[in-house]
Amino acid sequence: MTDRKAGRVAGKLALVTGAAQGLGAAEATMLAREGARVLCTDINGEGAEATAAALNSELGAGTAFALKHDVTNAEDWDAAIEMARDQMGGLSVLVNNAGIGVKGNIETCSFEDWKLAFSVNVDSAFLGCQRALPLMADNQPGSIVNISSIAGLIASDTMPAYNASKAAVWMLTKSVALHAAKKGWDIRCNSVHPTFVDTPILDGMAANAGIDKEVVMGKLARQVPLGRVGEPDDIAAGVLYLASDESRFMTAAELKLDGGISAM
Repeated sequence: MTDRKAGRVAGKLALVTGAAQGLGAAEATMLAREGARVLCTDINGEGAEATAAALNSELGAGTAFALKHDVTNAEDWDAAIEMARDQMGGLSVLVNNAGIGVKGNIETCSFEDWKLAFSVNVDSAFLGCQRALPLMADNQPGSIVNISSIAGLIASDTMPAYNASKAAVWMLTKSVALHAAKKGWDIRCNSVHPTFVDTPILDGMAANAGIDKEVVMGKLARQVPLGRVGEPDDIAAGVLYLASDESRFMTAAELKLDGGISAM
């Protein structure tokens, strides 16, 4: 069994949204293995339960907890913060990971999809930061990690809703960071900006296009200077750094995990 007491986030109390699969599951797992207790939340409640159960089986009972959580709903956020307080004893790390992509260029993207992108990608981070900060102030030092995207920094003609919503997460992060600093809290807030990552989202892309996933992976990899699509643990490692006290002097910053694509 992993020696969690010697981990990089030993004693931290973390909440990770979108933890049923993909990046969220990888982030929750890496944080738990490095010593944190983790509340795994997801609109897919059974998936969140599965992630937590796997962590408790591997690392011991009481390592992880789970909650069905609609991140666009303020009352659900209140319930999540209450559970963090009651089950873990507080909160020192918040990872706003839940997010979606939507299709359509400026002519074909429906207004409904535009609003959905902002609801899931931006409203969730706003509500999470707002609801979590009072409890985090009682558990300093603390860290908020907002998962944005390299698409929040680099535009594409095919995804205006995704570009705009992820850019909003980037700038929201800076505002929250400055607010916490002005309050004199030892709470940082940073954003993470991945490029293409091998998650179930890519499975969906391939299925929707009627193309073999390996063909999609190859096409995406050719756009990345390092020549490959990212793995979930590549992103989780960045989240681990930001959640740990190693990043105590880093706030209002963006961490690009993009294989060099933003340098082109």
